[in-house]
Amino acid sequence: MRKLFLSMLCAGMFFSCSDGDLQIETIDFDSVSLQYCTTPSTTTKNILFKINENEALILELQSGVLNRGVVGDTIITESTVPAQSQITYRIFSDDVDKNYFCDDIPTADPVVIDEVEAEDGLVIIETIMDADSTNFVHTINLSGISFVTGNGERITNLNISEFGEVSTAIPTN
Repeated sequence: MRKLFLSMLCAGMFFSCSDGDLQIETIDFDSVSLQYCTTPSTTTKNILFKINENEALILELQSGVLNRGVVGDTIITESTVPAQSQITYRIFSDDVDKNYFCDDIPTADPVVIDEVEAEDGLVIIETIMDADSTNFVHTINLSGISFVTGNGERITNLNISEFGEVSTAIPTN
């Protein structure tokens, strides 16, 4: 009887693992294109995102951070996370597309099954004038981004060297 009890106890412990616990080991958006709903602005916050099947990385740039260009110069601007800009990582129940972020009425599916906000890091923006001298090209990089899950686990294994590029018009006087 004792052997049967121990066997049942061991089997119960073996099968009691929860498949519902989500483990995020790495966040990889390096080969994914940058997207946005409205043309980036120099005067308002900008929402930029990357979608990788059922995952999304969302960057909310602080207002005015793209308005740092100087004709003829390369300008480097930094925005701290989360004080000035925010980065959010989401996992969905199914593949997601641009419409999820851009539709006036959000879709009911797919459902967000996990969301983690960055608690540390920098958004570094290098701004140069394009070859036609009509736009500023802003190359956005992330540095030292650190996410902390609801379980208190820190995710620092990020594969996001360059977030992407956006352009804004050079203001005319």
